[in-house]
Amino acid sequence: MRYLILSDIHANYEAFAAVMNSTRRKRWDKAVCLGDIVGYAAEVNQTVDRLRAIKPLVAIRGNHDKVCSGVEGEDRLAKFSRFARTAAEWTARKLTRGNRRYLAMLPQGPKMVDGAFAIAHGSPLDEDAYIFSDLDALRVFRGTDFPICFIGHSHFPVVFSWDGLDVDMHLAAPPEFKIKLDPNKRYLINPGSVGQPRDRCPLASFATYNSETRLLRIHRVRYDIATTQENILNAGLPSPLAERLSIGR
Repeated sequence: MRYLILSDIHANYEAFAAVMNSTRRKRWDKAVCLGDIVGYAAEVNQTVDRLRAIKPLVAIRGNHDKVCSGVEGEDRLAKFSRFARTAAEWTARKLTRGNRRYLAMLPQGPKMVDGAFAIAHGSPLDEDAYIFSDLDALRVFRGTDFPICFIGHSHFPVVFSWDGLDVDMHLAAPPEFKIKLDPNKRYLINPGSVGQPRDRCPLASFATYNSETRLLRIHRVRYDIATTQENILNAGLPSPLAERLSIGR
């Protein structure tokens, strides 16, 4: 089966639309979203509505989805950065009742998808934990038994592989990265962020995966950054949330 893997859209509708438009040329059978649909950018309900319209779709929650929908409250919000907190509070006020309910009902990862791979927002050991390094990845490999797990949260496109001894870290350099997954290795795969890339490349990032051929591709697409920035500023959200999009940080 061919999968479209999305993560960390963060209410950036322009980036999301560009990704979906680009995938019309890349056939897929099922979409998967690794969480953080909202937070940071301003096109909140437009983004959630478009995601909900995708069929078939498997989605799990991210930390911003939990806070903005009210699943978690002040204790979690207090751990956010100042700008993230401001955006989360603004987002919570803007969500429609239906979209708030949708986000609140998203399941927690890890979750298996068709027996082909697992998905988690952060670490499959802790949905709010980041996986940045080979040491982070090793802890997950030793603490789980998933052959393949797609993760988000860090906004950094990367593939970790483990042969039972050593962890290899493959940086997914733009404009497109591809790798055929070895059945004798285990993998942690981050497709990068659709809506707020942080690998110093401002292009929206997402992945496609063919479970039959085991071919993984991480794609980058251009989008109208200026419109997203304008929408953020017009909403009264902190200007650094707009500025960072131009430099992919």
